[in-house]
Amino acid sequence: MPLTTDFPDIRRADAGTALVSTWLVPTAGLQRPAADAVHTEWEHQERPDAMLSLTTFLSTDGGHLLHYAQWTNDDDHREWARTRREAAVGRIDEAVPGIRRPGLVRYRRYRSYVPERPAGRRPALLVVPAFATTGPAAQHTLADAVLGVLAREQVPGLLGAHFHLSQDGTKVLNYAEWEDLSAWREFADRGVSAELAAAIRAMDGVRPVPPEFPAPPEPGVSPLRAVARYHLYRSLINVPVPAGTASPAAGRAATPPRGDRDDLPRPPLPG
Repeated sequence: MPLTTDFPDIRRADAGTALVSTWLVPTAGLQRPAADAVHTEWEHQERPDAMLSLTTFLSTDGGHLLHYAQWTNDDDHREWARTRREAAVGRIDEAVPGIRRPGLVRYRRYRSYVPERPAGRRPALLVVPAFATTGPAAQHTLADAVLGVLAREQVPGLLGAHFHLSQDGTKVLNYAEWEDLSAWREFADRGVSAELAAAIRAMDGVRPVPPEFPAPPEPGVSPLRAVARYHLYRSLINVPVPAGTASPAAGRAATPPRGDRDDLPRPPLPG
């Protein structure tokens, strides 16, 4: 399984489901050992063909890991979890005791905003603001509105915003790739950020979810900075992106997966 230090191809067409989970570690010094234990476990087991990739990020506060896994479908993952997860987690816990696992959320990528990206620009920071929604209509309204603003404003330093919808209709996750921390901070303190926050507050059936593991507060700055931030640690690719279906480095996906709406007009913000 190739090991990379690149962000995963979020828009790969064969990814039918995205599994997102956080693992809490007792101390910051156990972040890397916990991540290493996870990837060692996957490297040394027979992997289902349906498992495409696993990427692990480290929170900047040292408190937890974020796992982002791409599978072709949920049924094969559930079968792996039923038959093999317990033993795998047991070996990880033996290597790194004290890990807490709040749970996994099953998402599907809905739409993405990816600006023109000059060669050599790579994301160095991941931010994942989340929202609670009352159903698919609210999920779509939120994602479409925010993506429309991002496309209009061309936010400096934002290299990708990939909106994921939970399969039960109750959550939206914005997997946002940033050039660096300063670009994110500038956005959090700018008027565009305030405009988006006001619009989201006015949406029926949508509310921001307070960060489960907030970044340390910074006096006198936007509360948006409390959103947890991450650096890429490892990405393991079990199945390479099929030739001819890889997402382009910039612009829309060449072959949007079913359910992608990048080809539709973007609605104005409410209000």
